[in-house]
Amino acid sequence: MSATILVVDDVDTAREAIADSLRKDGKEVLEAGTLKKAKQYLEQSKADICVLDIKLPDGNGLSLLDDVNKMAWKPKFIVITAYGEIDNAVEAMKKGAIDFFTKPIDDLKALKMSIERAEELVEMQRELNHLRNAQTATSKFIVGKNPRMKSLVDLAQRAAEASASVLITGESGTGKEVMATFIHQVGPRQQKPFIAVNCAAIANTLLESELFGHEANAFTGASNKRKNGLMEVADGGILFLDEISSMPLDMQAKLLRAIEEHAFRRVGGTTLIRVDVQIIAASNQNLKELIRQGDFREDLYYRLKVVDLDIPPLRKRREDLPELVGLLLRQSNMAMGTNIQDITPRAMEALKAYDWPGNIRELRNTIERAIIFCDDPAIDVNHLPMEITENYAG
Repeated sequence: MSATILVVDDVDTAREAIADSLRKDGKEVLEAGTLKKAKQYLEQSKADICVLDIKLPDGNGLSLLDDVNKMAWKPKFIVITAYGEIDNAVEAMKKGAIDFFTKPIDDLKALKMSIERAEELVEMQRELNHLRNAQTATSKFIVGKNPRMKSLVDLAQRAAEASASVLITGESGTGKEVMATFIHQVGPRQQKPFIAVNCAAIANTLLESELFGHEANAFTGASNKRKNGLMEVADGGILFLDEISSMPLDMQAKLLRAIEEHAFRRVGGTTLIRVDVQIIAASNQNLKELIRQGDFREDLYYRLKVVDLDIPPLRKRREDLPELVGLLLRQSNMAMGTNIQDITPRAMEALKAYDWPGNIRELRNTIERAIIFCDDPAIDVNHLPMEITENYAG
């Protein structure tokens, strides 16, 4: 994920020399010649790193460090001070600046090295924020005994190692997001973000802003602060696009371009944001049929389908039910504070005889319901819903 650098100096030639040199290195750079303008950028969360000249025409630059300490997102400061004013630099370091330089800066190499260190700190801060917000996995992925599932898991592991685009298909509730999470856990991106997006749950008018972000006040209703898109947040990791079939055609074209170029522009922005993201998409719809109907782009379909994983419904992998039930029992006991250790053989036979139209999602709900009504060490037939037991002859 790119870091935006704000260069603050009232001397145009000095400010432009730093900014132009950083732009030549491919950096995203903003410029401010006054304290007021710099504060405006920071309040809009537009900058991740601030190269700050302390002496400005409308105030002392050190006041900016006090201001950002009240903000949720705190940029990294590198201060510039005149020769002989080391006391200001010391004060800046006490307030949280990570480095300082004295004027004139004839060689930008040292400054750029300091900026690189600041970029590393910004990336670490983003990853920590992601880890705080991420859900903690409570169990391992179940492969099962089904030959088709074993083959799919092998393909998933290869896709993870290669960071290839993956298209996961299957009926609703078959565990498409679980498979995507598995790819994240077994691949080289496991320490990087896994960002899941339900395309069907986001209004079409907001989807571009959610994926690519937007600049401050980029459109009616946009906030007055810059917003990083989820593709940018997922930089280095995986972006999981669930229900990709619901994405409108114009957005499909923009997504295709972003995938092919590994870059995009925020809504209302001009700077090209470069990212390294593995794309995993999922759908419970027949995408080939949607292509024939003109509702899905064929070029995007083949771009996503570098590795194709079609997950079988639960009724076609009944031999995996014992392992899946064991996993769901452990998860439910942990979540509900219960201690149901087992399921009786006849209850398991009843589960195997059922067709599971809701697949693993329905199985999870069934186990949770059974635990609620179970006062015994093991779940029995009488703890199961009527739609499962009414056709069971055991």
